[in-house]
Amino acid sequence: MIAHSAKPHPLDHVVLPVVDIELARERLGKLGFTVAADARHPFGTENACVFFADKTYIEPLGVASVEESEAAARQGNVFIARNRAFRFRCGEEGLSALAFLTEDAGLDHRRFVGNGASAGEMLQFSRPLRMPDGSESVGSFKLAFSGDLRAPDFFLFTCQRINAFPADRGTLETHANGVTGIAEIAVCTPDPAAFAAFVGLAVGQTAVEKTGFGIKIAASNAKISLMTPEGLEAYFELVVSAADRGLRGQAILFSVADLAVTEAHLAANGVTYTRKNNRILVKPTPGQGVLFAFEEPR
Repeated sequence: MIAHSAKPHPLDHVVLPVVDIELARERLGKLGFTVAADARHPFGTENACVFFADKTYIEPLGVASVEESEAAARQGNVFIARNRAFRFRCGEEGLSALAFLTEDAGLDHRRFVGNGASAGEMLQFSRPLRMPDGSESVGSFKLAFSGDLRAPDFFLFTCQRINAFPADRGTLETHANGVTGIAEIAVCTPDPAAFAAFVGLAVGQTAVEKTGFGIKIAASNAKISLMTPEGLEAYFELVVSAADRGLRGQAILFSVADLAVTEAHLAANGVTYTRKNNRILVKPTPGQGVLFAFEEPR
């Protein structure tokens, strides 16, 4: 067995499969997010990312070419194979994966293999990023994948930035809804403790926090909550089936500077939402995929 890294990885981004990139762009814009220009992967998928000031981001992921995607899956591309499997089993929208930033994806891959948690071969690729001022950059990445056979609809990976995106993304990181970053990801399972080691290995975190409805595992910048269906309903007013024994990404909790600003923007755009304690909850809608929650940092 290969040990965890010296300190927890930070959450890097959240993968959100969507049926259509333009639909996602429209929905996210209505919610008050600034959406980056579309970008193509070299293996048939495309995205339109939303970047935050805390250096995390969400990645709405569409399929630009079914043929290229199928070919990549046949060639052993784990990212594409898992994306295709998620869409086949769960539909075209949802939360399929969490990515954690790493300085050494090769080391992570060896840790995953050594702990019996590897989901397959590493992946290295580049993709363009077009900035609002028209300038372009190319990001290059190396990914290491972790999976659990008990959770076929959810996977984790670490992401090493070989050629990083521009550090100054101020325009893209400013959002009308006031979101500054990602505070927490809610992943539902009837048996949270059963998946603690799997998630902890990818995060690089052995410690867990027990809660009334599951456990929380702390990345260096966000928390991953493994939550029972009862907990999901109590905290996010989402009712899900307890029959699914695996892991299912269900909600993203965003940090906002001023919840009143967020609420005013949603109301002005006709977005349906509810208030629960000190949170605003927006239920899944086409182009969004999972519940979005908004909260001021405590």
